[in-house]
Amino acid sequence: MGCIFLISGLLLFGFRSSGPPPPPGALGLQDEAEKLHADLFKEKRFPSATTCKTCHPDHYREWAVSAHAYSQMSPIFNAMHGKILKLTNGTNGDFCIRCHTPVGMNLEEPEFISNLDRHPTSREGITCIVCHRLDQAYGKLSGRLAIVEGDIFDPVYGPSGNEELKRVITSGEFGTNTERGRSGRSIHSDAKPLAQMSESGLCGTCHDVNLVNGFRLEEAFSEYKMSPAARKGISCQDCHMGKEPGVASGYDTAPAAVVGGKQTRPRKRTNHMFAGPDYSIIHPGIFPHNGDAARLATIAEWLVFDYKAGWGTDEFERNIPDGYRFPPRWESADDRYDAREILQDNLDLLDEIAQQRLQVLRAGYQLGEVAVDKAGEQGIRFKVEFRNATDGHNVPTGFDAERLVWLHVVVTDSQGKKVFESGDLDPNGDVRDSHSLYVHNGELPRDRFLFSLQSRFLVRMVRGGEREQVLALNYSPDPLPFLRPSTSSTILTGRPAGARKHRQTIYPLGSKWAKYKVKASQLSGSRAPYKAKIRLKAAMVPVNLIHEIQDVGFDYGMSPREVAQAVVDGHLVLWEREVELGGDSRQGAKAPRDRGSK
Repeated sequence: MGCIFLISGLLLFGFRSSGPPPPPGALGLQDEAEKLHADLFKEKRFPSATTCKTCHPDHYREWAVSAHAYSQMSPIFNAMHGKILKLTNGTNGDFCIRCHTPVGMNLEEPEFISNLDRHPTSREGITCIVCHRLDQAYGKLSGRLAIVEGDIFDPVYGPSGNEELKRVITSGEFGTNTERGRSGRSIHSDAKPLAQMSESGLCGTCHDVNLVNGFRLEEAFSEYKMSPAARKGISCQDCHMGKEPGVASGYDTAPAAVVGGKQTRPRKRTNHMFAGPDYSIIHPGIFPHNGDAARLATIAEWLVFDYKAGWGTDEFERNIPDGYRFPPRWESADDRYDAREILQDNLDLLDEIAQQRLQVLRAGYQLGEVAVDKAGEQGIRFKVEFRNATDGHNVPTGFDAERLVWLHVVVTDSQGKKVFESGDLDPNGDVRDSHSLYVHNGELPRDRFLFSLQSRFLVRMVRGGEREQVLALNYSPDPLPFLRPSTSSTILTGRPAGARKHRQTIYPLGSKWAKYKVKASQLSGSRAPYKAKIRLKAAMVPVNLIHEIQDVGFDYGMSPREVAQAVVDGHLVLWEREVELGGDSRQGAKAPRDRGSK
């Protein structure tokens, strides 16, 4: 598998930097049979979401495209986790990955390998059993969850107990079977109540992240506990599993299961899409999770299916050039048509989650007022209010040091000539801040007026002072750097000695003002009146993070450029407004014209 890093006795396997991974046929038939047998045995310990899909198809469809389902599939996460392991000589251990694949770590899989080599349930990330096979209420422990092992017949855990399940099993209407080795529809024998399932504390097990040295990496749950929403009794689930993403809007009422074509009684129905700032940048044949896709082809085979060229569409298939060669797996036109049908379902699902992502981000980030101090030949001064419209946590929240949310502002004169711009992107797709490689190398000026809510990691240097870094790891002159518990009290200092985070977030229902100034010299030759086009934009991660972690390689054979371009393609314009500077600028924000525009 690609390159091998040997670091002070720790062996780390890097991902390939380009080209698809080798096909699974490289294994002998006996080896493949043994692997399938081993996977089947593991399925009895940790059932896949596809097993749950039999009776919960709607829940599965929502979850399959969710951020939870993507948590381990993300090539960016995998590379960042691998880079941190490399920089800490492996002493970071499973700290990052145990939240992203609790099943994989319960299976004691290697911490850094390709997803092609992980067990199918491990690849599912935060899969069904990660929540519904917990038998006790955990506190904030950064994802170290002891999942209760068992096959489909063993009990599951939920918020409401087993009254409806018992009716389904005993009524005789559904043809169910709760005993191994007997005929009938296999079903879990019991549904035990776990009160924490509908409480915010369940989310806090992973969504508050404190490193071993006391560094507070993510504080979404801590923010929530101090929020107006918590005081009103609104839970994380109320906003993120209800009718409207990002808003406490109540829940749908619908059957929880469909058993043998028969629906169970309607009840409170939660949404399992969990829309958030992340989005998939990988082949739609391997994400969203799709049982039909897994049965049709392996991950390696999907990665060489050129869906962008139109394989499996009438337009392409009727006009295949002479001599066009397909990979062996896709030589059959019937297989290509079957693959296209599956892909279309996944692409439709990706469009659906994209709309929910837009909704949840717009629920949190909003434009307020635009106040103009002056606008004339002597210069322009104005400011824009950026508001947190949610009462549940700060914005950004969670991994706020890698969440890029910013204002793109362009001022033009009466002839449409641009006289000022802030928030534009460098050729890599980064804003022109101190982390931009073009700014760092002196090829572009730093954007002095950039308004960004991205927090920054600051690390303590050996000879005193601090410096900003993309990753929260200070470079040590010691040839054997390790991640160690703090040597001094983090309670007394409020932070670990080695690193801290300069937070730029906005507290619940709070706001900040972005201030802009255009000098008279910049207006030379231009004519009033002047207009400002203001766009509030969001990115999953900054491209400079891709640069920082690229040396360990990206999964699925993706190159750094492919990863970076996919990140930029996912940039969203959440709101945009055009105001005349000097006129009535207190106008309502307009919805973005199209999703993903830049």
